[in-house]
Amino acid sequence: MKIGLYFGSFNPVHVGHLIIANHVLNEGGVNQVWLVISPQNPLKASAGLLNEYHRLHLVQTAIEGENHLKASNVEFSLPKPSYTANTLAYLTEKYPQHEFVVIMGSDSFSNLSNWKNYQYILDNHEVFVYPRPGFEVSNDLKANLSILNAPLLEISSSSIRKLIKDKKSIRYLVTDLVKEEIEKYSYYR
Repeated sequence: MKIGLYFGSFNPVHVGHLIIANHVLNEGGVNQVWLVISPQNPLKASAGLLNEYHRLHLVQTAIEGENHLKASNVEFSLPKPSYTANTLAYLTEKYPQHEFVVIMGSDSFSNLSNWKNYQYILDNHEVFVYPRPGFEVSNDLKANLSILNAPLLEISSSSIRKLIKDKKSIRYLVTDLVKEEIEKYSYYR
């Protein structure tokens, strides 16, 4: 089975994430997309990061009933911080029957050469890149690259967290069920 791995903090998961995952399912030739919740991204500050189990719950809530989307907590049991190359090596060994493709935004791809063991990723996995505002895709790294003609969205988790702190509406930016969970548990207040 061909599986797209969509790594992220998902702090919180929003409709932009879901639109990209759905686009990959429709256009990328993958059987499933796993949203891999990263407990700690080595390139981002962890301040303001909701507990990983709460973020996992929000992702599970967001994709409830979607058979081709899966919330993955695989990085929860791996050493922290989370390095994509390590996770890919682990998953490849654990599931040799699957082919794993990495899904990332053009902002992350432009920074890929700064990632730990990035060459392992490029040597062993296809990379699907979707556009992000202000980041053109240049394949200087000679990656096995597919550029997705995905919708260009300017939705960010950080802007959603700010709206919550400012007691403003996040309706239509997250699913209704995720919005209810965030309000119920006062996340990001």
